[in-house]
Amino acid sequence: MDVLEIAAGLWRWTGYHEEWREDVGSVYCETSDGIVLVDPIVPPEDADRFWRALDRDVRRLDGPVHVLVTVFWHTRSAAAMVERFGARVWAPASGKAAVGRRAGVVTDPYRIGDLLPGGLEAFRTARAAEVVYWIPEHGALVPGDVLLGNGKGGVRMCPESWLPSSKTHADLAASLKPLLDLPVERILVSHGEPVLSQGRQALAHALEAYAA
Repeated sequence: MDVLEIAAGLWRWTGYHEEWREDVGSVYCETSDGIVLVDPIVPPEDADRFWRALDRDVRRLDGPVHVLVTVFWHTRSAAAMVERFGARVWAPASGKAAVGRRAGVVTDPYRIGDLLPGGLEAFRTARAAEVVYWIPEHGALVPGDVLLGNGKGGVRMCPESWLPSSKTHADLAASLKPLLDLPVERILVSHGEPVLSQGRQALAHALEAYAA
């Protein structure tokens, strides 16, 4: 488990994903509405250490725990958060059934534009059941699978084979283009290394080859 403090109240950690057979990233954010966890995974290689730290933070903040899921593949340890903390599970309405099968419950299905905990916002993507979260307070985007670390300090779009058969990279780029209107500083990807500065520039570079 690697843990990175990105800003006050904003952390990213990694854990080994047994299906992917590689480390994946999750995000912890302290907000006025309680703790928000995006796509949380309990690292199997260091579970005791993880739970001690999260238990301590939940006691310190003495508020609710919210799990926000980007896409049903990233439901991960949502059920464990519900069992331990009575966490609320938020998922796009289009993915409610699939997330619910994996998490056991979706307490808060939402639509694009609905209010989310801590002022977070969800943006649609070319994958109908997947969203990208925006954390305005930290200038941070949190994608699920549509954006990946490119191994060169930036991001790239996911393989076209991950998209619905009717969608192309051009469609994905068009769906993500509204994110360029945001003051993006960071892109906290789940797969690969996060972008911690000049996030908008990295996003623009990933999309430019497919710009309409």
